[in-house]
Amino acid sequence: MKDKKVLITDKVHPLLVDKLSEIGFHVDYDTSVNNEKLEAIIHQYEGIIINSKIIMNPYRIDLGNHLKFIGRLGSGLEIIDVDYAKSKGINVYNSPEGNRNAVAEHEMGMLLALFNNIVRSDREVRNFIWNREQNRGRELKGKTIGIIGLGNTGETFAKKLVNWDIRVLSYDKYRIDYPPALDFVERTDMETLLKVSDIISLHLPLTSETRHLVNDKFILACKDGVIISNTSRGQIVDTKELINYLRNGKISGACIDVYENEIPLTFSEEEKNIYTELYSFDNVILTPHIAGWTNESLALIANVLFDKIKENYIS
Repeated sequence: MKDKKVLITDKVHPLLVDKLSEIGFHVDYDTSVNNEKLEAIIHQYEGIIINSKIIMNPYRIDLGNHLKFIGRLGSGLEIIDVDYAKSKGINVYNSPEGNRNAVAEHEMGMLLALFNNIVRSDREVRNFIWNREQNRGRELKGKTIGIIGLGNTGETFAKKLVNWDIRVLSYDKYRIDYPPALDFVERTDMETLLKVSDIISLHLPLTSETRHLVNDKFILACKDGVIISNTSRGQIVDTKELINYLRNGKISGACIDVYENEIPLTFSEEEKNIYTELYSFDNVILTPHIAGWTNESLALIANVLFDKIKENYIS
């Protein structure tokens, strides 16, 4: 099967290259490939493995006239026209199982940093400023966390909370059955979740239904002083509205790992102003889309994706 070629366009753990080669694929591992370069070479490949920089729209799918599968490193499938790919007989695999624990741990870290003023305290101590009282924190114990979206990352995040004396609510429009391990999670409707949650944790794919879900109407339905935590997709939160309600205190804090625009060099003047203000809030914890970005998840994602390719494509 050595004439079966796979292109990998983004950083992966070496084990994925090795394992694909072991089962007979010729693997081209080239992280310099962008969308434009891809269009000239995609016809050579039966499989392509991508991350967020490559957009597999119908045009590029059609150019890949020998494609049998598209693999996504991570979870988000908004970069692939899945329905169109399937209509062409192309399988689509993603690997949310590989980084779900990393996302859950990262979110716990962000919330603890926010509640305990860790980022500000660290900055002050390094500048010989000793503000104990001004940095008195709060505890997560006794709070109510509402999780919207109880898929791979939402469920894993919920499980982290089981021994924290926290009330955990969830709303998932599409999930019917909860496993016994989630017996402590209260299933509720969106209206109730927004009304009573101290913290709202977002674990959703980006779709037409979820784009700007967190908007003016959503925030006004929340409890005063709510904290918004987003480690899913940036476009789920309307950044302008987030800032508006951080200003007036309706939102008392936020943990943000994902953004509507994640390429600062492409910011318009308006975006520069928006993000400059967002970055100025002391009660916001910011990270550069690294919630699922650990050494362990790099290997796990590779293993998960390989297993799906081997099971569904080779057998």
